[in-house]
Amino acid sequence: MNREVEADLYRYVGLTGCAGFWKAFFLVPGFRYMYFFRKVSKCRRKSLSWLFFNYFKRRYGYKYGFQIPSTVEIGEGFYIGHFGTIVINGKSKIGKNCNIAHNVTIGQTNRGKYKGTPVIGDNVWMGTGSVIVGGISIGSNVLIAPNSFVNIDVPDKSLVIGNPCKIVPKENPCEGYINFILD
Repeated sequence: MNREVEADLYRYVGLTGCAGFWKAFFLVPGFRYMYFFRKVSKCRRKSLSWLFFNYFKRRYGYKYGFQIPSTVEIGEGFYIGHFGTIVINGKSKIGKNCNIAHNVTIGQTNRGKYKGTPVIGDNVWMGTGSVIVGGISIGSNVLIAPNSFVNIDVPDKSLVIGNPCKIVPKENPCEGYINFILD
């Protein structure tokens, strides 16, 4: 088991190894999807193994409502809290140990000052219904509250609230929200 899959597994069930893998694989939809996402991302495109893993990634993507292209750069320890619509632009970058809830969109802006796709730091919690768009940078240790619209840069150690978003500096905003981090 590679480091990324092991870190994802630990985030979901707090276990590593075969027992934790089978428990998460059969009981946790988010882990099952991320397992196939990680496998597809590591395979050479159009190879036999890529076709196999891509089939299941697409199948579970339709079943659970996840639209996460394999071109997205996602760090280890990614946690999908609930299945339901999640849309991420293929050019986005997401750091380590991030949580994402249902109805979250991470998208692209095609014009203006923040043209492009977001770069999200480590230990970021994205709440239900959040929309993160544009060529912006989200720092590390950031909590994005549910139903927030984020289209500006966010510094480290911040709490983001509302539409339009308001940034509140906070020392440890993700405490209690991001658990089971594999060292």
